[in-house]
Amino acid sequence: MTTRYKVTLAYDGTNFAGFQRQPGQRTVEQVFSKAVNKMAKDPAEPVVVFGAGRTDAGVHAFGQTVHFDLPYEINAEGVRRGLNSLLPVDTIVKTVAIVPQSFHARYDTVGKRYWYRAYQNEFVDPFKRNYTGHFKFHADIERIQQALPDLVGKHDFTTFVASGSQAHDHVREIFSAEAWALPNEDEIQFEFCGSGFLYNQVRIMVAVLMEIGQGRRAVDCIPQLLAAKNREQARGTAPASGLYMKKVYYEQSELQADLNNH
Repeated sequence: MTTRYKVTLAYDGTNFAGFQRQPGQRTVEQVFSKAVNKMAKDPAEPVVVFGAGRTDAGVHAFGQTVHFDLPYEINAEGVRRGLNSLLPVDTIVKTVAIVPQSFHARYDTVGKRYWYRAYQNEFVDPFKRNYTGHFKFHADIERIQQALPDLVGKHDFTTFVASGSQAHDHVREIFSAEAWALPNEDEIQFEFCGSGFLYNQVRIMVAVLMEIGQGRRAVDCIPQLLAAKNREQARGTAPASGLYMKKVYYEQSELQADLNNH
């Protein structure tokens, strides 16, 4: 009888080629799987890790969720400490819980929350270059905030999905979309919570919103973009370095509580 573990993982995506395992590349899945199997004493049947989502190269996470099975039971705190002693410094296990065999990190999600940091300056700040997306021109936060409600709700986001997506259905529901300015930091920050997000969807939405803020698009352009269902109508993609997977939800009550508090 195996024991299933649910792990909340945080990582600095700067030196990762994304989450998903790729031949010859340093990925979060590869690094984490190596640590799990080393902790499990390299069993004959390797332990397989399942993630809640696939972040791209350079994308960060505060709350990526994964699960795996061990052929025996170790207490959750022992697993947390064991993995953190084996993981590199740009990755850390925040929480571990023993869960039922029916739990699945990817298929049981009821929502995800992403955060984006857009840095606005003519030149790149060397201390922000890996942790923000760089935009040369300043955007008007009021224009962005006027446009945001048009993204909320259930829509076909075909215009906002990059080529390479493996999803056949592009309908997703966005529960909340927020933006605020930090003038002293030259940043505009975004937060999106939804049922799920398509390949590069958040980064494409940010690119469109920044173009609206810069006056390059009309404030009311989003309904037309959604109706077009054409990626050519929204070709920009915000840099990966500004994106953070903030939280993955598995309980409707927790999701609703967070939505009520935002």
